[in-house]
Amino acid sequence: MIMNKLFGTDGIRGVANKDLTPELAMAVGRAAAVVAVNGGEPGRVVIGRDTRLSGEMLERAFMAGVMSTGAEVLRLGIIPTPAVAYLTRKLGADAGCVISASHNPVDDNGIKLFNRSGFKFTEEEEEAVEKLVPSGAYAGEHPSGADVGELSDAGEQGRRLYAEHALKVLPVDLTGLKIALDAAYGAAYQMGGDIFRKAGAEVITIGDEPRGDLINVDCGSTNPLCIRDEVVAREGFFGLAFDGDADRVIAVDEDGNILDGDYIMAILAKYIKEKGSLKADTLVSTVMANCGFDLGMEELGINVIKTDVGDRFVLKELLDQDLNFGGEQSGHVIFLDHNTTGDGIITGLMLAAIKAETGRPLSELKNVMSKLPQVLLNVRVADKRKLGEAVAIWSEVEKSELSLGGRGRVLIRTSGTEPLVRVMVEADTEGAAGRIAGHLAAIVEKELS
Repeated sequence: MIMNKLFGTDGIRGVANKDLTPELAMAVGRAAAVVAVNGGEPGRVVIGRDTRLSGEMLERAFMAGVMSTGAEVLRLGIIPTPAVAYLTRKLGADAGCVISASHNPVDDNGIKLFNRSGFKFTEEEEEAVEKLVPSGAYAGEHPSGADVGELSDAGEQGRRLYAEHALKVLPVDLTGLKIALDAAYGAAYQMGGDIFRKAGAEVITIGDEPRGDLINVDCGSTNPLCIRDEVVAREGFFGLAFDGDADRVIAVDEDGNILDGDYIMAILAKYIKEKGSLKADTLVSTVMANCGFDLGMEELGINVIKTDVGDRFVLKELLDQDLNFGGEQSGHVIFLDHNTTGDGIITGLMLAAIKAETGRPLSELKNVMSKLPQVLLNVRVADKRKLGEAVAIWSEVEKSELSLGGRGRVLIRTSGTEPLVRVMVEADTEGAAGRIAGHLAAIVEKELS
């Protein structure tokens, strides 16, 4: 099914073979090659995927579209998204593609596109692709014979080059560390464990089979209870859980406490600031970051810039402000000094290196911040579009924020997909957060019913 707007905040997503069909994948492949090459030579496109059962079907269709323009395809096979971003630059490609729906359920799949600089396609590039897709239009004559694009297998080379790159970021080796990894049956099922072992760590892995029928199912970064149980059952281990394409990671300390992206960024930011590597002593996060994260960074003299939810917005702010570090509570962490997109493996390596260099367990390192209790309520409304002009609601929000005295916050926003208004409150105690959230939810319901 070809939609009016193909691209969301992270590429194209949909139920494979229903929303995201082979026909659509082929049209996107053709259009992406045309846009990336932009009138030059036939060009080169690298492509990787996660383990989803629909991945090979969509991969082949996308490759056919690219090759129909005369462009060469380098197939990387099952490989993490951040590796494709890196290899697009390293292998001199005009574009990169990942067939993956990241942390989404098994039935979904997606297409992520990277330009020759290794960054995700800009909005302008996405719009150019969308204009070509509906008609299947191709700007130029269709090549034939020897001019049709060729296909080469670059999987072994690509995995080696990315592993070498990831290991170069380490300031120390990881000898003596015990790490449990959950690969979520996804793209890092083999590379994740291999890279950490090459770094010197003792590693056990779960979710380490290419099981596309189980990708993200009760495992990985979206369900870190699985790796937590593994850590708790062993002595001296800490845990890292990737999502299906390994562009995000969630950690678990030695005591079984789950460390989300806020904690991970706080630990990393403190370290790189102390090393003099945090540009302008500033990082970029999103409006979903816990207020405790902001307070912790303030105590360290680190400025926090907030964006809308989505790693593409974090990246845009990093580039606009000439900064080098940022991320999301979900575990997307971007080190622009090392890669052009969220990179779960490099993030995990850096977290492990800090533990190795300082000799301190994650259970101590995480004390760089303390989360404030959070209450989130979803309010079903008749017309969520009226939220912006609801004076009574925003008046009460202002009063509530004043009552928190800087030790908490209120966030009210609409759902992007449902007729809901989300009311989120953070405060020093869960009771206070619950009372304020309940009060505001009642006003939202009254004003927008």
